Amino acid sequence: MRILLAGASGVFGRVLTPALVDAGHDVVGITRTRDGVRGIEAMGASAVIADVMDREQLLAALEGERFDAVISQLTALKKPPMRNKDMRQTNVLRTVGTENLMAAAKATGATRFLTQSMIFGYGYGDLGAGPITEDAYFGPSQRKAFAEHGEAMRRNEQIAFSEPGVDGIALRYGLFYGGPATDVYVNLLQAGKLPIIKAGTDSFIHLADAASATVAALERGRGGQAYNVVDDTPIPFADITLEIAEDFHTKKPRTVPAWLIKPMRYLDAVVTGRYVISNAKAKDELGWKPQYPSYREGVRADARG
Repeated sequence: MRILLAGASGVFGRVLTPALVDAGHDVVGITRTRDGVRGIEAMGASAVIADVMDREQLLAALEGERFDAVISQLTALKKPPMRNKDMRQTNVLRTVGTENLMAAAKATGATRFLTQSMIFGYGYGDLGAGPITEDAYFGPSQRKAFAEHGEAMRRNEQIAFSEPGVDGIALRYGLFYGGPATDVYVNLLQAGKLPIIKAGTDSFIHLADAASATVAALERGRGGQAYNVVDDTPIPFADITLEIAEDFHTKKPRTVPAWLIKPMRYLDAVVTGRYVISNAKAKDELGWKPQYPSYREGVRADARG
């Protein structure tokens, strides 16, 4: 397929773009800068310069182009979010940015549309013993402080699902690690800026596995469907942090009490909450399974290089 990819030069895009190219697809990444063009071309793709938040500019840049699919991996996050305000620019990308990309899909004849969603659309905090499937409620959190994030994720999926003639698919990723995402952990650990809290359970996914799931969804996913993309082993945030510290020989993180991060409400909800998410649907319908069933295999493989 010929694919238009938004977010090609981001943390996940730098893993997804080569995976799409290796699978035989022709990828055109969207970037706002000449440096972005060079980075995308180095991954074996081509690029177009445009701002996805400017619909007229985006459509003008794509005039005369034809695509089979559009993939949105839009995010404004340069570092892990800690406060609710850190998510607001990404929320706008998930709404206005996704609307503009759907307009681009229609203008270029694309009949498939994949969008990045996240498991936090199921809520923030203790979501119970799980496992949570795609049939569970997905949208604004009952906790008002987080409602805007869930609303943006729900709207993002609604845009993907609602266009006649376009098979929209939402990929509800777990927390990323692996490759450039693990580099973020390593840098924070080396700087002594990643303490651990012994609480909570999160569902993670290695970027390589997130990429293979995305390729599988592109090729075999059903329109109008959401798929959880997580590994097989939900674990506390502290466990993966300690594994990275040990395998990459960084400074050992200090343990701090949970109350210390209460003022950083977003970080507190992610780290101390319970998110036990099922990946059964992605396995059954996409013919996909994670190469790294748990963080141990993934972190150790990254450390070996």
